Amino acid sequence: VELNREKTNNNFSVGDFYLGKVKKVMPGLNAAFVEVGYEKDAFLHYLDLGPQAASLMHYTKLVQTGKINTSDLGNFKNENDIPKNGKIGGMVSTGQSILVQIAKEPISTKGPRITSELSIAGRYLVLVPFSDQISVSQKIKENEEKNRLKRLMQSIKPKNFGVIVRTVAENKSVAELDADLKDLI
Repeated sequence: VELNREKTNNNFSVGDFYLGKVKKVMPGLNAAFVEVGYEKDAFLHYLDLGPQAASLMHYTKLVQTGKINTSDLGNFKNENDIPKNGKIGGMVSTGQSILVQIAKEPISTKGPRITSELSIAGRYLVLVPFSDQISVSQKIKENEEKNRLKRLMQSIKPKNFGVIVRTVAENKSVAELDADLKDLI
């Protein structure tokens, strides 16, 4: 007999967003420790920043200073992607605020693992801010359906938002996909 229990008081679930504060930059690890409200600081590796990290940090700064007060990224000009082999010290500094998402829950003596490559999952779509890429699930085998979904997303997705079309979106109507997209935004 096996008993599996899931904690209901887990405050740090994968997918949650936090506005963290960089506590320590560790050049040797090419990572930073970020305070997100957990007893242990969260771990952010340079590779977990994501290519659009510069855009996210710039947007976060504009929101904090009150220069932007909308989630519409249509008029926002994306920064250049960060280099894959860059250094964490060039991107973040101690005391800086950074918008992050929990990638891995805290275990034993370690804090949560975080990323600044944000994604918001919905029923049919996954929304990726500061990207313009459209991807379709590989489990959808029919090329005709893949192309239909890609064309459809191209016509309805707003600027500066990337979309990953999930497998359950196969053969769904424009109205259903558009409603899910609007909810996510």
